[in-house]
Amino acid sequence: MRLTDTQMLFAIRLVHTIIYVVNGTACFILLYAGITGRTGAWLWVALVLVAIETAVMLANGVKCPISPIADRYGARKDGFVYDVFIPTFLSRYTFEFFTVVVLLAGAFAGLRWIGLIG
Repeated sequence: MRLTDTQMLFAIRLVHTIIYVVNGTACFILLYAGITGRTGAWLWVALVLVAIETAVMLANGVKCPISPIADRYGARKDGFVYDVFIPTFLSRYTFEFFTVVVLLAGAFAGLRWIGLIG
């Protein structure tokens, strides 16, 4: 059984949305750890997930490798690829937003490491 383009796009969006939510959560776990100083296995899992996502993005020229696949199945509208089940006003600035979150997490962790915050 072959999936139609609509079914394939739905599957791509679903998988991409799951990846988006998991990686977004990982970024906020890093920020929480940086602010509170709390650590644990969850922090290491989050670090690995963010590192993998960063490596994938850098290897693809700071572009999501899933977007062109979704585009092939009809996800492009108004010059934007709708490849996740997240509102456009959130997904349009994903890279900028999560870059700031991760940099803040790193800044807090660095300040804790050198002893400037508690």
